[in-house]
Amino acid sequence: MATASAVVTRRPEVDAVPAMGPSEAVLAAIVARRHYLHGDSKIEIGERLGVNRFKVARLLEAARECGMVRIEIISPGTVDLDLSAAVKEQYGFEHCAVLAGRPSTPVEDRVALGQVAADLLGEILTAGDVLGLPWSRSTLAMTKSLTDIPLVEVVQLSGAVEMPGMDATAVDMVRTTARASGGASRIFHAPFILDDTETTRNLRRQASVAQTLAAATTVTHAVVGVGAWSEHHSLIYDLIGEDDRRSITRSGAIGEAAGVFYDAEGAPVHTDLSERMITISYEHLHAVPHVIALTAGRPRAAAVAAAARGGLITSLVTDAALAQALLDRPD
Repeated sequence: MATASAVVTRRPEVDAVPAMGPSEAVLAAIVARRHYLHGDSKIEIGERLGVNRFKVARLLEAARECGMVRIEIISPGTVDLDLSAAVKEQYGFEHCAVLAGRPSTPVEDRVALGQVAADLLGEILTAGDVLGLPWSRSTLAMTKSLTDIPLVEVVQLSGAVEMPGMDATAVDMVRTTARASGGASRIFHAPFILDDTETTRNLRRQASVAQTLAAATTVTHAVVGVGAWSEHHSLIYDLIGEDDRRSITRSGAIGEAAGVFYDAEGAPVHTDLSERMITISYEHLHAVPHVIALTAGRPRAAAVAAAARGGLITSLVTDAALAQALLDRPD
């Protein structure tokens, strides 16, 4: 992951602070240069200039407030450290990594986000953890970037989706991750969404499906996509028919994560479609100690905020557009 560094710049056009005369303003500039550019402590500066450290502290504060100096967080890598820190603090996330903005295609952004998420997993996973993965385009991109993670068990949390252009199923995704780790995998072969409830119930009763989904109670970390309930912003929305879309909208759902629907407060929303899906339950997802949302795009801000509010997600990997939208939200 990238590291932070501070840069102090001086703006020559800044006028003297009204509370300071020219002489004190020059003294403030000297103090600021010694402290920020040369790394001198307040005590060292005070001794050299013949003032006490409290005076030094007041001058430093005045220099910042008037714009005499600016402190900027520089992001030398792919992560925007300033945005990441701001979103992390505002939403109380355990971890937050925001992809630095740059011109690129959606596919390139997804690959870059996947790499950031893979780096984060490599940093926070420890041997003996259990990693849960539902199918999504973003989690698939992440698994392709995993190269070296600790020995963990990997559990499949949802059924598979067959899509044009997607060269891997949920089973492939879990197996790829397990190989990168050297750990065991728990998988099942079943679709994500089915046409009728009876077939869904029968599949859920199959040993491989039932045992794997039950293993969700052992998951310590999960990575999920978050979709906003609107066209092109949720994979499920785009896969189902208009009747199901309208029914889910009327139910009050604004977002979904791993096929788990929730409202504006992050509370569970039960839908008829839920009876035709093979995926983790709201209760099991909510009980996972650490859930990373891997998603991007300004239109998903309300859905991400609601998931955070309801405790469905505890960390976030996203792009600059979504991060800024989260910071701009009034709530």
